[in-house]
Amino acid sequence: MYNQRLFLSVSQFFAIFAFSTCGGYSGVFRLSVECKNRTESNLNVEVEFGYPFRLHQVWFDAPTCKEPQPERIFLVGDNSSSAEFFVTIGVFSFLYSMAAISVYVFLLEKYREGNRGAQADFVVTAIFTFMWLVSSSAWAKGLSDVKRATDPDEVLNLITACDHEENQCKEIHEPVMSGLNTSVAFGFCNMVLWAGNLWFVLKETGWLAAFAGTHESSGEKQPAPDSFGQGYGQEGYAGTQGGYQPDYGQQSGGYEGGGYNQGEYGQGEPTSYSNEM
Repeated sequence: MYNQRLFLSVSQFFAIFAFSTCGGYSGVFRLSVECKNRTESNLNVEVEFGYPFRLHQVWFDAPTCKEPQPERIFLVGDNSSSAEFFVTIGVFSFLYSMAAISVYVFLLEKYREGNRGAQADFVVTAIFTFMWLVSSSAWAKGLSDVKRATDPDEVLNLITACDHEENQCKEIHEPVMSGLNTSVAFGFCNMVLWAGNLWFVLKETGWLAAFAGTHESSGEKQPAPDSFGQGYGQEGYAGTQGGYQPDYGQQSGGYEGGGYNQGEYGQGEPTSYSNEM
């Protein structure tokens, strides 16, 4: 039970880091569009974006270098589903960890009563392990799309004025993605922690003991029949049925004729020996 509390306590911190670094992210990048007519240039085009990364709703104004009115340009992509799914799993796993630790501390007897609490805990732990794997993988793919959509070199291709050679377009500042990279790393760390806790919860369910008992009983072998004893008994029985019966009387008489009196054994010396004396 100590190992379970330890795993859940560590997973709480990792869950906080996972959904906070993703859900609280806000990035910005800057571009420079220098027109042939410098009066129409904009040397500091700033674009801000953040969670939940509905980039198709993020826009900025860029000069056209032909008309006084700027061009409104929208970013490409919508990665809100993977980001929100990742954050939701992080929040719910944090809440369940708190509830589970409270049960381990204050309601341990009811938790172990009939192993029902441990079995339910095992099912929920397995679900969270799978959900962390799915959500982290989905968010890793979504993050790669976010990086591509917010790459200044890719955004410059959306500006019409940058298609003309007489205009100079370049990036000034790239967005910092280290926080989002950390969120993906924390997501997979949570998956590993919940998978490790799954083993300790499984030992509390009693399923391992039941399986071990079933396996041992099914593996017991019946003693092999004593073929030698059965064969010997059958042969002796067959010999008796065939009429063979040893003549113990003749053997006894032979011993008497040889001077060994079985009836007088222990009362004196052998007859032949007494005659010689």
